[in-house]
Amino acid sequence: MAEVDLLVLNAEEVRRRSLIVWNGIPQDALAWRPDPPAMSCGEMVRHVLEGEYLYMLMIRNRASVAQDNSPFAGRPFTSVADEVAFARPYRNQFLSLISSIEPNDLTSITIDRSDAGYQRQLGDFVLRVAYHESVHCGQMLGYLRMMNVNRPLIWD
Repeated sequence: MAEVDLLVLNAEEVRRRSLIVWNGIPQDALAWRPDPPAMSCGEMVRHVLEGEYLYMLMIRNRASVAQDNSPFAGRPFTSVADEVAFARPYRNQFLSLISSIEPNDLTSITIDRSDAGYQRQLGDFVLRVAYHESVHCGQMLGYLRMMNVNRPLIWD
């Protein structure tokens, strides 16, 4: 399997597990947060989906981007299903972009996020996108545990 195929497979597998967890959030718990400064359940789902869109722009621009023009900005959060459906076209664009990467680009292209304190090779950066989502997936499992609700099984 080629490197780019593995990156796509990893992104798909992380999302599959995130969806299992997100669909396990009770609708009446979307505004729940463990403490005032923390993201709510709904905000975290939005953060991951919007983050992927912004990461896609960073890959295209090879640098950090402003969050001002995000299609997610100002959009009310109603449900996980609605949010995932809204993000679907951007997800497809992201996967298409990843699929189009040439193998040598994985190490020859640098994404400059000096403003955030790092620069990374493209391959590392794409893995970072999936890692970001997987960290929040685990965080959401912790939220569900704190709420004392059933946690979906993601280790199938």
